[in-house]
Amino acid sequence: MEKLNRKSQGLEKKYPIKVVQFGEGNFLRAFVDYAFQRLNNEVDFNAGIAIVQPLKEGMVHLINDQDGLYTLFMNGIKKGEKIQDIELITNIVKGINPYTEFADYLALATEEELQFIVSNTTEAGIEFVATDTPDMQPPVSFPAKLTVLLYERFKHFNGDASKGLTIIPCELIDYNSETLKKIILQYCDLWKLDDSFKTWASDACTYHSTLVDRIVPGYPRAEIEEYNNKLDYQDNLIVAAEPFFLWAIEGGDALKEKLPFHKTNLNVKIVDDIRPFKMIKVRILNGAHTAMVTFSLLHGNKLVMETVNGDFTGKFINSVISEISETLDMDKNEIIAYSEEVMDRFKNPFIKHALADIALNSISKFKVRVLPSLLGYFNANKTLPTNLTFSLACLIQFYKGTWDNEALPVKDSPEIVEAFKKAWELGSLDLIVTKILTNAEFWGEDLTKIKGLSEAIIVALTEIEANGVEKGYANFSAKY
Repeated sequence: MEKLNRKSQGLEKKYPIKVVQFGEGNFLRAFVDYAFQRLNNEVDFNAGIAIVQPLKEGMVHLINDQDGLYTLFMNGIKKGEKIQDIELITNIVKGINPYTEFADYLALATEEELQFIVSNTTEAGIEFVATDTPDMQPPVSFPAKLTVLLYERFKHFNGDASKGLTIIPCELIDYNSETLKKIILQYCDLWKLDDSFKTWASDACTYHSTLVDRIVPGYPRAEIEEYNNKLDYQDNLIVAAEPFFLWAIEGGDALKEKLPFHKTNLNVKIVDDIRPFKMIKVRILNGAHTAMVTFSLLHGNKLVMETVNGDFTGKFINSVISEISETLDMDKNEIIAYSEEVMDRFKNPFIKHALADIALNSISKFKVRVLPSLLGYFNANKTLPTNLTFSLACLIQFYKGTWDNEALPVKDSPEIVEAFKKAWELGSLDLIVTKILTNAEFWGEDLTKIKGLSEAIIVALTEIEANGVEKGYANFSAKY
């Protein structure tokens, strides 16, 4: 079968670079790149994307091997019928690894038609690293890399305000654009960059917080032969996603003019305030996702669909969503309808979403997505939520790194993995739990101050280690 590339597909003409995208993972390729392709196809937007690999180890070389092309499969249920839409994504112009191609990275700043920065570097990506310097090639953190790029653009165009960029981060943290802007301005001060640049970065560039919503399992390993049989070319970067799509972006008329999604039928909402969209989505969909991962892996499951369809695990996830729902100050009917839609999306028979694939950075995800519900429930009821508390215990158990003498797919920063390793080496569950729950770098606060939480986690871990997840949960829920 012929290798996928532009020549074989008759696509040798490339778009001008209007978008620089930090992140080459499945989600951005199935969401942002798809959205810009819809603009290209439906309103002749003529936007090419340059992808920047945010981490030293990445996959832009695989993207470049296929000239930026890949196939998106959108699989789901519509009116009771299975549907599958297949689209070749063609708007990626190049992928750049700034760790090996730093000059090429800086050259992006000089692109005349560049307008947008988009990113998804996970919840851990938007951070201030005080040791980053402007002469590093590149700096470690994403905000520092972006500051360097913006400064290069500012210098190249002599501070021209019309060359400011529209910055749209997609990381699932509260106030993602405000946080990113704040850190960029911190680097301006730390690095003693020109005051005029700081003003340009603050005022000529615009920052727009977002909410993104689409389940993207990614590369369909288990069914790859079936997928390949539907293509007449060899694609090593196939991405599978659900049909559901929602992108809420904070902005006004000026942003609507720059991004004319209203001229398409794609569900992009440019609104004054994304908080209502974000609260229900992050707490219920992402919260349930994160709460189920370590619990279900320890139980022996491999897939999200398997988890929600299981008698025991499915009931647990419904109970988690019920506890989360109690903490939301929103219309109850709206919450119920959204929760039911989420469970249906999790059960999508086309989506083989591997739990191991969504275990990445589970600590930062739990802090953002699940912990606010656990604490909100406790503050409202003065009791601990049984299922969310047990989920936290499963998370701690998972980060031990092994279960039933087998390695677990723990994927997090070396610092977090090492901190858990040292905690588990303490031996006593009392010491282990205290060491972990007092680590404010994990949780943003000392969780031992939550009355009864340490004791409950110790009970849950004791039950899990002695009896496994299912029987351990039964014993734990009888006490809590």
